[in-house]
Amino acid sequence: MSDAPEITPEAVDAAVADALAAFAAAPDTAALKAARSAHSAEGSPLARLNAQLRNVPNDQKAAFGKLVGQARGRVNQALAAREAELAAAETAAKLEAERVDITAIAPRGRVGARHPISLLQEEIADLFVGMGWEIAEGPELEHEWFNFDALNFAPDHPARQMQDTFFVDPVARHLVMRTHTSPVQVRSMLERDVPIYILCPGRVYRTDEFDATHLPAFTQFEGLVIDKGITMAHLKGTLDHAAKVLFGAEAKTRFRTNYFPFTEPSAELDLWHPTFPGGARWIEWGGCGMVNPNVLRAAGIDPEVYSGFAFGMGIERTLMFRSDVQDMRDMAEGDVRFSEQFGMVV
Repeated sequence: MSDAPEITPEAVDAAVADALAAFAAAPDTAALKAARSAHSAEGSPLARLNAQLRNVPNDQKAAFGKLVGQARGRVNQALAAREAELAAAETAAKLEAERVDITAIAPRGRVGARHPISLLQEEIADLFVGMGWEIAEGPELEHEWFNFDALNFAPDHPARQMQDTFFVDPVARHLVMRTHTSPVQVRSMLERDVPIYILCPGRVYRTDEFDATHLPAFTQFEGLVIDKGITMAHLKGTLDHAAKVLFGAEAKTRFRTNYFPFTEPSAELDLWHPTFPGGARWIEWGGCGMVNPNVLRAAGIDPEVYSGFAFGMGIERTLMFRSDVQDMRDMAEGDVRFSEQFGMVV
């Protein structure tokens, strides 16, 4: 005995009524999908009635086919309408949940952080101002005479070549992006009366690669003292004091013989870093020496009466081994997350 449903108007109407009720009761598209499987897909009551059309006598097939076909059409139309209704409601709800009132005042602003290079530069400036020095500044676009000639660089010195220095067109104007802050020292010697005790911090430019230990634009701090009776001992004492303030009471410095056109004698400056990650060690910090008499003469200062010392260090390099920064590019890429980890203190 077959359990297949018999096609009657009552059976068809009942199947349609059940389908419409299920569609109307579906609260979301997931529930509607389940109702569609139960009342419209293969195995549903209407689908089973439709399958029984093969058993209907030929003279009744047209009437029963129309009855079932119209029923299935009503169900499909009701399904499509409910799908559109629920989809629109869910979209509206999602938009409402994600809505942002752009006219509203933000509850709070992001504080952010100052760049650690700026913080360290100010700390170094405070250190030397505390010793009675002055802060001196000058232009970053500099004349070649201030950047090289007045500092005793020979005309054929490698640093004056295009592959080391940014020359500004037209080259005949002899303008360069300063390669160090030493031109500020020259301008200060020309503009100020002796004695001179100045710190010259600022941005400088060289044609270096942009990598983990080099930047084409970076910051330096250079110091200059011109007075009567100045010796290398004064230079050593000044740098030892700076090292202790910046790196701790156990920090100290040492000199290694070197050559710079603007100082004589000249030395590489090494720093004993007592708290270096991985253990205390000597680290190359910068260059220094007694001001070359030719530099004093270029500024109109008598080297028989006055002497002086000068030194220079990179602030990025100082920050690297003071705060264990592994990649110098992090200082230049402008990611606020790098600055935020330092807060207001480096």
